[in-house]
Amino acid sequence: MYAFEYHRPATLKQAASLLRKNVNARALSGGQSLIPALKLRLASPPALVDLGGIEELHGIKLEAAVLSIGAMTRHNEVAASKDVAIGIPALARLAADIGDRQVRNMGTLGGSLANNDPAADYPAAVLGLGASVHTNKRKIPADRFFTGLYETALKAGEIITRVSFPLPKRAAYVKFRNPASRYAIAGVFVSEGGGSVRLAVTGAANCVFRVTEMETKLTEKFAAEAIANVRVPADQLNSDIHAGAEYRSHLITVIAQRAVESALAGK
Repeated sequence: MYAFEYHRPATLKQAASLLRKNVNARALSGGQSLIPALKLRLASPPALVDLGGIEELHGIKLEAAVLSIGAMTRHNEVAASKDVAIGIPALARLAADIGDRQVRNMGTLGGSLANNDPAADYPAAVLGLGASVHTNKRKIPADRFFTGLYETALKAGEIITRVSFPLPKRAAYVKFRNPASRYAIAGVFVSEGGGSVRLAVTGAANCVFRVTEMETKLTEKFAAEAIANVRVPADQLNSDIHAGAEYRSHLITVIAQRAVESALAGK
C-alpha cells in the first residue's frame, strides 16, 4: 500500500467536511473493493475517510410502504433483518447470497452502490425495485444513479446516507454465479407493483440495465412464458473468460423466466 492519512469521523457533517477539504480523499465503507485495490496499488488516495463510526448511516426501518436501509448497513444485517424479510424478502435472499461470510460481514449497501461493480447484486435490486439513493445533498432515483462502468451520479464529496425501497407486490432475484467469486455472470431482479413491472440485469454488461421489452410483456401478463422469446442483443453485452456475449444473451432470458417463476411462487 501507499502511505495515506486515516480519518474516522463520528458524524456525517465531519465526514463531508473531510472529503470537501481533500477532493482526492476516498470514503471507506466496508472496504471489500477499496482495500484490495490499495493492496494491489490500483488506487492511491492521499486520505481515507472511514464512515463506519457514523451512527446515522446504520439501520433498517420499515414504515408504511417503504423500506429504508442505511448506507453502512452490512449485507448480513440485511439478510437477517425481520423488516426486510417482511417488506422485501427477495432483497434478504439477495443479501444472503453475496460473496462469502467475510464479504457479507464487512461489505455495505452504500459501498456496493457507490462502487457500482458491473457484476454486483445490489445495483440490480435498486434498479429493479425503482429505489431512491439518498445522499447528504439530495435524493437520486435509481434510473439516474448508475451511469456506467464503475460510475454513478455521485459528485465529489457526496456521501450515500440511505436507500429507500418501495415495497413491491412481489419480487425475486436469480443469478448465475461465478463459482469462485460468487459475482453474477448474469443476474436478474424482477418486481411487480403499482400496476407495472421492472426488470434489471447485472453481470452481463458494463453497467446494470433494465430490459424494457420484458417489462412491457410482463406488465401485460406476469408469467414466464410471456418473455420466453425476448432476447437482449449480444452486441450490447460483455464477452470475457467466464462467458461470451451470445451465451449471456441466452442466459438473461432463461434467468429472467426463473425470476418471474420465483416471484410468483413467493421464493
